[in-house]
Amino acid sequence: MSTSPFAVPRAPYAEDPAKSRGRRYQEDESRTRTPFARDRDRIIHTSAFRRLKEKTQVFVAHEGDQFRTRLTHSLEVAQIARSLATALGLDADLAETIALAHDLGHPPFGHAGEDELELQTKEFGGFDHNVQTFRVVTELEHRYPDFVGLNLTWETLEGVIKHNGPVIHKLGQPSWKAISKYDGEYGLKLDTWASAEAQVAALSDDIAYNNHDIDDGVEAGLFTLDELMDVPLIGPILAAVRSERPELDARITRLEAVRRMIGAMVDDVMGETLQRAAITGVASADEVRALPHALVSFSSDMLEDLARLREFLHARMYRHWRVNRTRSQARRILAEMFTLFLAEPEVLPSEWFAKSQNRDQAGRARVVCDYIAGMTDRFAIEEHRKLFHLDVWS
Repeated sequence: MSTSPFAVPRAPYAEDPAKSRGRRYQEDESRTRTPFARDRDRIIHTSAFRRLKEKTQVFVAHEGDQFRTRLTHSLEVAQIARSLATALGLDADLAETIALAHDLGHPPFGHAGEDELELQTKEFGGFDHNVQTFRVVTELEHRYPDFVGLNLTWETLEGVIKHNGPVIHKLGQPSWKAISKYDGEYGLKLDTWASAEAQVAALSDDIAYNNHDIDDGVEAGLFTLDELMDVPLIGPILAAVRSERPELDARITRLEAVRRMIGAMVDDVMGETLQRAAITGVASADEVRALPHALVSFSSDMLEDLARLREFLHARMYRHWRVNRTRSQARRILAEMFTLFLAEPEVLPSEWFAKSQNRDQAGRARVVCDYIAGMTDRFAIEEHRKLFHLDVWS
């Protein structure tokens, strides 16, 4: 009987759901799901997750429904994370869960929206989308009768807040006050790396956005396939596709090159991670946390190629005049709404107005920020119109 190539032995440093550190509020375990799978399902059912469908990745939702949104990006990250975790012998449910959750705190209009909320709240504690994601899953979502938040496992919460590495150095920032407070009550080991599964989710994010931004950039006409030929990583892959399959049209050529680039990046992470595991001899999840560096990583050669690819994308896509124009419009929309809501909280919807009462100015600013951060692109545009243009009510 042949052995399936997908039957990878469980790595000794994988997280074991049976040994989870548990949840902040005691609950009976599910009869049908592991704790990490249960976390995943709770995230999928949140309002914040559904709203990702109309939140900007690079292009605002109304610019075309063929481009990625935060939701489709999160799904692509989760797919890569699950596959990569499985191939490395890690817990695929935990990696997928953290991947699905990682962008829940993003405001409308992508990084432009985040930059504007950071500016508007600078004197009131600031804004950070990673902190906002943590607040979404621990306090802003209210779906259960016995607690606020989702009551996720310790391992998922740890991965949500430090999948990119230790964050202890950030606790002095005003925007990280919520994390500092939570850590004081429910320690998350903020001075260490997170689990290998969380690190897989972080690298999967890099793999997903570098590839789909190439796809979307060409689709949007911001640059051409020919202009990618001299760019490291994608250029040689694109040349190989054209050489091997000259009969393919431009669209299929692009998609095949992106598919191969995803494969190359996944293979690189696997090779580098297994090499690091062998060198360090890690034998448990806690030993992964104790390492002075990440266990899951790209190779140095891949990091160099990715740096040059990002330089190209920044110059030709993220700072393209069309994207800049949308970014400028988006920031004005959020700035004007924030200023109005803070000065006149009575124009907030009744639920949010009630939350703003009996608070100092910083507290009211946080309520306004939470309201705006939860908006989709489309809702923010419509809300702005209703607030500043009387004719839309007719």
